[in-house]
Amino acid sequence: MKPRVIDKIGREPLRAVIADFYDRVFRDVMIGFMFQGKDKQHLIQREWELAAAMLGDPEIKYTGRPMRTAHAAHTIFGGQFERRLQILRETMRDHGVDPEVEQTWIEHTQALRAQITRDQGSECKDTGEGRPKLAIAVEQDPDKPIKLGRR
Repeated sequence: MKPRVIDKIGREPLRAVIADFYDRVFRDVMIGFMFQGKDKQHLIQREWELAAAMLGDPEIKYTGRPMRTAHAAHTIFGGQFERRLQILRETMRDHGVDPEVEQTWIEHTQALRAQITRDQGSECKDTGEGRPKLAIAVEQDPDKPIKLGRR
């Protein structure tokens, strides 16, 4: 039988990662204001349920609202979504989370993006392809004087 991804982290270590993650999110200068007045323990519990179930724990069920419903009242921009994702990556790294757990968790979070932010197209990715090339002078003899615009 193939081991479940949850077995590579365990329930309580998962909860510790999530608790630390929310501590970081709540005090973050870029997105912390969005959590002002929110019940941190409630968010930790829902996130733990979501992550444990997603990682394959058969005994844990997510009891929260659907993502789109839970986030509908908030204007969440793509950059804010990305910032939260970066904090999650850093927290997992600092806790030495197994790479398979990290990859599964990040991919699942990214799959939820459209349900959390309507700001599509702001994902951080390589944007160099498909853009027009800049007009750059062809390499010439480096000792030759450069002609600047006037004849």
